[in-house]
Amino acid sequence: MHRTSLKIRLLGLSVAFSAALVGAILLVTYLVVTKAMRDTAEAGVAQLAVPAKVAFDRRTEMARESVAADPSGAGASSAAVEKALLDGLDELDSTGALGAAGYALHDASGELLWSTTDGHVLPAGPARARVLAAGASGDVTQYGARPLSGLLGSADMGDLAMHIPVELPFSGAAVLDVVYSPHREEAVIDSVRAPMTLLAVIAAMLSLFIMQSGAAWVLGLVEVLRKAADSIQAGEPEVRLPEVGDNEVGDLARSINEVIRKLDRRAEAQARFVADASHELATPVAGIRGYVNILRVWGAEDPALRDEAVGAIDRESRRMARLCAELLSLVRGDRETEFRSVRFDVNARCREVLADAATRNLGRQLEFIGPGEGQLAMVGDPDRVEEAISILVDNAAKYSQAGGQVSVTTRRRRDHVLVEVSDTGAGIPDEDLPHIFDRFYRSDASRSAETGGFGLGLAIAKRIIEAAGGEIEVRSTLGSGSTFTVRLPRGRP
Repeated sequence: MHRTSLKIRLLGLSVAFSAALVGAILLVTYLVVTKAMRDTAEAGVAQLAVPAKVAFDRRTEMARESVAADPSGAGASSAAVEKALLDGLDELDSTGALGAAGYALHDASGELLWSTTDGHVLPAGPARARVLAAGASGDVTQYGARPLSGLLGSADMGDLAMHIPVELPFSGAAVLDVVYSPHREEAVIDSVRAPMTLLAVIAAMLSLFIMQSGAAWVLGLVEVLRKAADSIQAGEPEVRLPEVGDNEVGDLARSINEVIRKLDRRAEAQARFVADASHELATPVAGIRGYVNILRVWGAEDPALRDEAVGAIDRESRRMARLCAELLSLVRGDRETEFRSVRFDVNARCREVLADAATRNLGRQLEFIGPGEGQLAMVGDPDRVEEAISILVDNAAKYSQAGGQVSVTTRRRRDHVLVEVSDTGAGIPDEDLPHIFDRFYRSDASRSAETGGFGLGLAIAKRIIEAAGGEIEVRSTLGSGSTFTVRLPRGRP
C-alpha cells in the first residue's frame, strides 16, 4: 500500500512538473514569437509614416497653389485651401497611393477632419496629446490588443499607430494618424500555434517518461534493499544489502552494511565479554568459598593458614570490586554525565596519578616519569580528567615489562592542552589499533588474562575525553611501546 502510494505521489509530481515545464516553454515561445511579430509590424508602421508625411506636405502645397490659381477669384481663403487639401487626400486614398495602412487627420482639439475609407479612426489618447505638445513624432502605440489571445484562439494584436504632427493651412497644428492592422503578423502567430502546441505535448510526454523511468529505477533499488533488510530481520545476519552502483542508494547500502558489521563485532565482543566476565567472577567466587571452607575447618587451629586464607579472600574480593567498578563506570557512561567547570593544574593532577601508579607497582621496578613542577592551567572537571589519565597510566604500566618506563608529558598548543602517556611495552599490532577503544575489546586475549583486564578501561577513558570536548589517538610500534595522545580544550579561565 505504501509503495503504491509513493508511486502515485511520484507520478503526480512528474505530471505537475511536466505540465509546469511545458507550460513555461509554451508561454515563453509564444511571447518570443509575438514580440518578433510586433517588432516587424512596428517597423512597417514607421516605414509607412515617412511617405505619408511627404504626401501630406505635397498635397498641402498643391492645395494652396490650386486655390491661388482659381480663375473664379475665390482667393486663398483657409476654408478653400483646407477643402482642396482634403479632396487631394481623398484622391490619394481612392488611388491606393497611401499604401496598406489607414489614415486619419485630427486637429488640435481632437476633432476628426478626415480619414480613409476603411475607417481607421482611433480614440483620443495621451499618445496623440504628447505628439501635439512635443511637435515631433512619437513611438509606435498599440491599441486594443488582447495579450495571450493567440495561445487558445486567434491572435489579436489590435492596431498599431504612429502619430505624426502636421501643419494645416491657416489652422495650425494637427495630427496625422498612420494606423496599421497587423493581420499578416497575426496569421503567422496563428500558423505556429498548432506545431508549437504539438511540440509542447511531445516534450511533456518525454519529460514524464524520463522522470517516471528514473523514479521506477530508484524504487526498484529501494525494493532490493527492503528485501535484503527483511532477510536480515528474519534472522539471516550474514545477508548484506546489495551495494548497487556508485550512487546515493549504493552509498546508503554501504553505510548500512558497515553498521551491520559494527553491530556484529559489538555482539561478538559483548558475548566474549560475558564469557570472560563470568569466568573472572566465577574464579574469585570459587576461591573465596574454598578459603571460607578452609577457615571453617582448620582456621581456628592454624593461625598461618587463617592469615593466608584471609589474604586470599581480600585479594579475590578486590578483584571482584574492580570488575564491578568498571561495569558501573560503563553503565554511567551511557547516561548523560554533567562535568564541572573549574580551573585546575593539569601537571599537578598528572603527578598525583603517577605517584599512585608507582605505589601500586612497587615490586615491578617500573620508572614513572611525569611533568615538571611548572603549572599548566585549564578549565574543566579535574576528577574526570584525572580518571581518564589514570586509566591510560595504569594501562601503560600493565603492559610494560619489569624495569620498563611509563612517562607523562604535557604541553600547551594554542587553545588546547596535550597530554601524552607513553610506555616501553610490547606495543599494539596494527590490526588491533582501530578497535582498542571499542568496549569489551582486548587486543591480546592471553596477555589480558595475565593482567586481569576486562577490555573496558580505554573505552571509559575515550568516553570521558570526548564528553569533555577532547580527542584521543594512539600510535604504537611492536616491540617499542605505545603513546596515547589526549587533546583537551583549555576553556576560559
